[in-house]
Amino acid sequence: MNTVIANKTFDAERSLYAIQHAEVTGCTFAGPADGESVLKECRDVIVKNCTFSLRYPLWHAKGYTLLESSMDDKTRAPIWYAEHGILDHCKIDGVKCLRECDDTQILHSIVHSPEFGWKCRGVTIEDSEMESEYFLFESRDVTIDHLRMKGKYSFQYIKNMTIRNSILDTKDAFWHSEGVTVIDSVVKGEYLGWFSDGLTLINCEISGTQPLCYCKNLKLVNCRMEGTDLSFEYSDVDADVRGHILSVKNPRSGKIVADSVGEIIHDDPVMECTGEVILRASEN
Repeated sequence: MNTVIANKTFDAERSLYAIQHAEVTGCTFAGPADGESVLKECRDVIVKNCTFSLRYPLWHAKGYTLLESSMDDKTRAPIWYAEHGILDHCKIDGVKCLRECDDTQILHSIVHSPEFGWKCRGVTIEDSEMESEYFLFESRDVTIDHLRMKGKYSFQYIKNMTIRNSILDTKDAFWHSEGVTVIDSVVKGEYLGWFSDGLTLINCEISGTQPLCYCKNLKLVNCRMEGTDLSFEYSDVDADVRGHILSVKNPRSGKIVADSVGEIIHDDPVMECTGEVILRASEN
């Protein structure tokens, strides 16, 4: 039977250090002692309806569930080096949440955390709202569904990720990414996907200046591009775009099929560029 700890306040350092097989309910981690690492090295722990205002609470945790709980902006770097975790119906405002963690599920949660999710492996995000800079930097094996995300420099150097049914309001997204697929989503932002390899966008709405340049193995299927000028520069691309593209510049190889293109630019390329732009009315 699990140990139950309920309706208590903890403020000392390592208050529940290495606790195992426990349920922590209705507790507050805050106070004048300004203790840190309150649940460090915990194992098989459910934390429910708790509030956190202390640094580093869940470092090196294994087999933890954080349920209907909140972490304020004083909860700095709350979850690092942890494994097999679930965050469900949580609100997190602590900076640098989730660093070098394995197998983390984030469900029905609201997260405002600069530098969220760096160098993590096996992240699942569902039905959540997130605001962060350098979101999921250098992470891998990520699955996202119904995410509302806002922030700069997201998904850089990420590997093996699928995003569905999401709204991404960002810039410089997917830089140097590998093996990323985005489906049925809205992607807003400048300089999308530069230097990516294996980026695929399916049934997406894309907006912002100078998208999808210097890409390898780039594929667009049934996408729309709003206000996208100087697109596809020096990219290897296979694109099926519905509607209008403002301008296409120096595609390196492949083809871009669209209903209309405002301007096709071939000016002083620094490498051989053989990419074709084909208007759908004249495709056949």
